Amino acid sequence: MSKKHRILVVDDEESITFLLKTELDDLTEYETDTALNGADALNLLQSHVYDVVLLDVKMPRVSGIEVLRQVKELSPSTQVIMLTNIVDVKTAIETTKLGAYDYVSKPYDVDHLLATIRRAIEHRQLLIKSEVIQFSQTTNLIGDSPGFRSVVQNAIKLAASEAFILIQGPSGTGKELFAQLIHNNSSRRDQPFIAVNCAAMPDQLLESELFGHEKGSFTSAVKTKQGLVEVASGGTLFLDEVGDISLTVQPKMLRFLEAGEFRRVGGTTNRTVDVRVVSATNKDLQAEVHAGRFRADLLYRLNVVNLRLPSLRERPEDILPLVDFFLARKSKTKHMSDAARQSLLRYHWPGNVRELKHVIEGAIAVSQGDRIEPQDLWINVALNATNPPAMPQSLPGVLSVSEPISLDAVERIHIENVLAHFGFNRAKTAQALGITAKTLYLKIKRYQIKVPNEG
Repeated sequence: MSKKHRILVVDDEESITFLLKTELDDLTEYETDTALNGADALNLLQSHVYDVVLLDVKMPRVSGIEVLRQVKELSPSTQVIMLTNIVDVKTAIETTKLGAYDYVSKPYDVDHLLATIRRAIEHRQLLIKSEVIQFSQTTNLIGDSPGFRSVVQNAIKLAASEAFILIQGPSGTGKELFAQLIHNNSSRRDQPFIAVNCAAMPDQLLESELFGHEKGSFTSAVKTKQGLVEVASGGTLFLDEVGDISLTVQPKMLRFLEAGEFRRVGGTTNRTVDVRVVSATNKDLQAEVHAGRFRADLLYRLNVVNLRLPSLRERPEDILPLVDFFLARKSKTKHMSDAARQSLLRYHWPGNVRELKHVIEGAIAVSQGDRIEPQDLWINVALNATNPPAMPQSLPGVLSVSEPISLDAVERIHIENVLAHFGFNRAKTAQALGITAKTLYLKIKRYQIKVPNEG
């Protein structure tokens, strides 16, 4: 990574900008740009994301106060420190109301200025964390099977590079936790980790969330909004379910990945950021390319390095450790009977670790007393490898286990059963399956599952 924090110095006195740039560039954590007037500063702000702007109050043509207004409009998280010759209480109050972080009087004390810059950067990071859901630094990757341990070790090794990584694996295998593991072990660990579920949003909303939008660019755009790529600047951007990005958005994503450039929705200026991209999908993207649903050049850009996660049925020795982990996290009193443990070991887990987690949570809720028994486990027991109990009549469409059965058939049956269990309520079904409503809709269409009142 070429820099840690980016600073813009704006002052019409060239000697001041030169001295400030020299002092800041001597410190390895800063990269500094300069502007001698407000117009040049605004041009730089249109194309770069800055952590801090050091801004002179009094400048010809475009004043510091006007630049301040534009900074907070263009990049709300950027912190502005005003530079002034005279401590004017009225000006200080006005700039603070407009969003300035602090002001420093000229001639400035170097130590005081550096301390103010550091506090401003810390304040910006707190703002970012309050706006975006941050994930725990603890990844909760549980498993001692050789295959799983190997994937973890590979992920840690890959974290040291800046290469884009594509994580592939079935739904529910913990792709986001691995992305977090990569971030935590990279040089960007102290910068933001921003996750975006590409399957959860329609095209325009996804583009707006990723790249931001300008005020007035569409009906509800009442103010300028930074995109998540800007919020993630310096850190890691995790694109989950990247295989669901539409052909409309894919070219814009490719341009961003190739050059770090993007335009806000409704904008005309190219902007640049420095982010490391980790993406994930449960789809066969090569097959999607052959089907014309995914661009080959985008796949090649995302798939610089590939990390494949094993399904839970490929690491059965990890099932009971995961059971104990989820039990301990959700309940201080409940424990699993031996019979219930055997039921869990026999199950094929089409929904992987996510499904196991939900089964344990459900068992804790419905079990009587402190012990969880097999009847407390809401699982599709017809898919067990041995001695499957009879399914309730309320869950139709189960294939006999004596028949050959594909993974697609397993998924279709499981979705049909969960839909029936919740009275074909899609929201509850999607939540129980650990997928989005959009993903559930696509799977219903793919498998041609009959849902009441839909014909």
